[in-house]
Amino acid sequence: MKQIFFLIGCVFATTTISAQETMSPAAAQKETIALTNATIHVGNGQVINNGTVVLKNGKITEVSGQASTAGAKVIDCLGKHIYPGLILTASQLGLIEVNSNRATIDGTEIGDMNPSIRSIVAYNTDSKVINTLRTNGILLANVIPDGGLISGSSSVVQLDAWNWEDAAYKTDVAIHFRMPSLLVRSGGRGGRGGFGGQQPPTDPVKTGLEQIEKVKVFFREAKAWLAENKHDNTNTKFEAVKNLFTKKQKLFIHCNIVKEMLLAVDFVKEFGFDVVLVGAVDSWQIADILKQNNIAVILNQLHDLPTMIDDDIDQPFKTPAMLQKAGVLFTINDDDGNSRYRNLPFNAGTAAAYGLTKEEALSAITLNAATILGIADKTGSIETGKDANIVVSEGDILDMRTNIITNAFIQGRQIDLNNKQKQLAEKYETKYGIK
Repeated sequence: MKQIFFLIGCVFATTTISAQETMSPAAAQKETIALTNATIHVGNGQVINNGTVVLKNGKITEVSGQASTAGAKVIDCLGKHIYPGLILTASQLGLIEVNSNRATIDGTEIGDMNPSIRSIVAYNTDSKVINTLRTNGILLANVIPDGGLISGSSSVVQLDAWNWEDAAYKTDVAIHFRMPSLLVRSGGRGGRGGFGGQQPPTDPVKTGLEQIEKVKVFFREAKAWLAENKHDNTNTKFEAVKNLFTKKQKLFIHCNIVKEMLLAVDFVKEFGFDVVLVGAVDSWQIADILKQNNIAVILNQLHDLPTMIDDDIDQPFKTPAMLQKAGVLFTINDDDGNSRYRNLPFNAGTAAAYGLTKEEALSAITLNAATILGIADKTGSIETGKDANIVVSEGDILDMRTNIITNAFIQGRQIDLNNKQKQLAEKYETKYGIK
């Protein structure tokens, strides 16, 4: 009986906590808005001092030092900075709410080959994590599936929506291939396993290579099947990868060490796929090869240890600058399970302290990210004709101390920057008389 009352109490407690958050998506932009007197960071390396950005019907209609504000609602941004909305290029946002609660996890499908799985239909717009990202300037995210070898397709969402249909910004951007690890060791700095740990009874490299060959066979069969003019039956898995062969869709290969990435290059050479490496910790070692094969890189986590024990301890911090110098298209991501993606701008800030300029670091999480995701024609920079996805910060958005977002717009809609954490802080500040 006590257990029953405890469970009932938990339900009421959960309901009460959920009810604290009352924010709802903003309505479509109706009036013209002019953001004036700000330092505008365009996202392509250009900076406009004391400039104005005009937003109309969800689009950026003017960006200059002397834009007309006639008939517009003026928001004075004197002393502030305007940035493109930041883009999270690889996350399970809206698919996993609490890592330790199985009932809130909807990011993984069983089986090895699941190209027809679409992460967008499982995206939960009511996730409490979403609003905490907007507070740090993140307005768009690529939501990716997990599990198996071929996990399915990811889609880009905008972070102010009633449902997944409203959130969809670009659907089925990429198919995800989780390459088996070919790293064999028992431990070490950044290793998989502890010092002195026992090796598995089977050869993990041999097993991994067999699985990679299995994926290649799948794509060979899919290519042959798609080349046929008529089919007696529909093969949903082969149909799901059709756009890979026409380059309307990209293949995101999740891998980290050099020999894994060299095998990823084989997919470009054999199938002609548009490949993006996700993780790519050691990409700095083969930057010239990646450039030659037009392979882009998503660096998952800068605030981490290097892969190999004899690598420089700050190698992850230096990798973005090395890729920039080599001319490799790259973006910076945040996949930390504790911070839940919100440290994206600060990861870029770390890269700015280790070789990138501030504007290059900003481009890495705006225009570069948009280019990799195939949405650079719509967003990623503050340019006329693009969607009005914009954030206004009191200071440097890449600096944890001065990243204080005062205004944010998604497709011209001024969004609510409140979140559950802010509300709880205000509640207990009031309770204990801190305010």
